[in-house]
Amino acid sequence: MQLLRTAVLTAAMSFSVSALAQSPTLLDVQHTWAAINYQTDDADQQLTQFESLVENARELVSASPDDAAALTWLGISQASAARAKGGLGALDYAEDAKENFEKAIAIDPAVLDGAALFSLGALYHKVPGWPVSFGDDDEAESLFKRALKVSPEGMDANYFYAEFLVDEGEYSRAYDYLTKAQQAPPRTERPLADKGRRQAIDALLKEIKEKR
Repeated sequence: MQLLRTAVLTAAMSFSVSALAQSPTLLDVQHTWAAINYQTDDADQQLTQFESLVENARELVSASPDDAAALTWLGISQASAARAKGGLGALDYAEDAKENFEKAIAIDPAVLDGAALFSLGALYHKVPGWPVSFGDDDEAESLFKRALKVSPEGMDANYFYAEFLVDEGEYSRAYDYLTKAQQAPPRTERPLADKGRRQAIDALLKEIKEKR
């Protein structure tokens, strides 16, 4: 069974990489990101795949430099590569992601239901603060709240703010936002990302119940 699962995932990744090599679209990048993020367990392999995805996302931006959605997904790809790499060596990716999220927000702060806002918020929350890097929880919370104004019922906007609140020890408030995230309508064009996010929501709810 495990062998079959591995073969299926390998075929899916090969298809995604092939599609991106020919002519990447935003949906190609989104689908490939989900496959890497949720179906690639090996850390080194995940980093290599995210780094490749960054280059494909760059192609989107090169083709449409003022496309806020393309800039957002370049930032998401770079932030994911930073997370996979870890340590101080990840900061270059994080800083590049920050720059691209800021560009996207300047063009259209509501792009992709606030994705640039909450993704930048997550970066501010996760990276170290001064003097090492730009991390700042006050700025992070401000960005999460802006994203929720854009997408008050959105799965990701509610999830990311809830994750921040859990880290801050505000479990009751986090529970409320996670409940909203659970109730968000399915994203039919992104089933794998949808499934992965719902699993993350369930895991965070379980963590909260154990701590309350």
